[in-house]
Amino acid sequence: MIRPEKTWQKTLIGIGIALGVGVGCSQNDDSRALLADLERAGASSARPKEADTAEVNPRLLRRFEPLPKRYDAAANPSTPARVALGRMLYYEKRLSKAHDLSCNSCHDLVRFGVDGEAKSPGHRGQRGARNSPSVYNAAGAFVQFWDGRSPDVEAQAAGPILNPVEMAAPNGEHVVRVLRSMPAYVTAFEGAFPGEKSPVTLDNVGRALGAFERGLTTRARWDDYLEGKKDALTPAEVDGLKTFTNVGCMVCHTGELLGGSTYQKVGAVVAWPNQADPGRFEVTKNEADRMVFRVPSLRNVAKTAPYFHDGSGATLPDAVRMMGRHQLGLDLSDREVAAIVTWLDSLTGNIPSAYIAPPELPPSGPSTPKPDRR
Repeated sequence: MIRPEKTWQKTLIGIGIALGVGVGCSQNDDSRALLADLERAGASSARPKEADTAEVNPRLLRRFEPLPKRYDAAANPSTPARVALGRMLYYEKRLSKAHDLSCNSCHDLVRFGVDGEAKSPGHRGQRGARNSPSVYNAAGAFVQFWDGRSPDVEAQAAGPILNPVEMAAPNGEHVVRVLRSMPAYVTAFEGAFPGEKSPVTLDNVGRALGAFERGLTTRARWDDYLEGKKDALTPAEVDGLKTFTNVGCMVCHTGELLGGSTYQKVGAVVAWPNQADPGRFEVTKNEADRMVFRVPSLRNVAKTAPYFHDGSGATLPDAVRMMGRHQLGLDLSDREVAAIVTWLDSLTGNIPSAYIAPPELPPSGPSTPKPDRR
């Protein structure tokens, strides 16, 4: 058990490791400012033991931002026709080899964009290597996938369609053949990408899906609080927010997504139990990237169990304890865990029910490829 009087020393050591500002490393201005803010906020005293009704330190609160209504991209205009096509493709199971899986299978929009599985089942019941993160608010992240191998949601979209363990479409030509076999899809692509000679392409599948996903945002009471409505959170939630900031969680979970803006090593202080997945190392082959992953957003985290890249966090209290231990070197008390979990519930947003309503999909044509369950 970590002694209480050593809490902040260990917290700041963990923060320094997470930011890459340990011995022999230089600090950038933002890292220095955040560490200074945390010291001012609580490093001079023990962690709070009782609920405190005082206002949250504004130096720390300014590190968060409200969520926008959607994430538009100049390179991929979200026209009504493009969004409508993306919505159709999101629910289209015929893009998968066996015609039994769609994007929505692993990222169920009525379940906050997840399927509740540690590893999602794909083609022929195969399980993927990593937990499927929520698609909600994903367009705001600085990279896509746990290892950051895609720069945006448009580039990410084709990956699961072609992955042999997921939707298992054999190649891009097959996907195009499926879509061109249905006249309604050809018309929809022509409307979404006017002026293109042959608009039914795999790249445009990604662009349409991206246009739809850029509108999958879930504003919450937390956003009202950040915008000045101080009674949007209960006193218990405000206490949980202060506990969250005081113990150092906000070093990685900050900004509008409360994450999704940096890579960090999982097990920064205490080694992660499961070392089988080397994380970003698989992309870069740089030893410094071993066990490094994109920090997940905490938006809707109360609804998206299980947690982490390996699905090893079964419940939210489990996940909070694991993060305290492995990232900060802290054995969080029951009170601290309960307080943080209480605040995290305020990040649960409103699902855009009308926007995600399943559309009517066109019937298969005589030339539509048949399901292949091999």
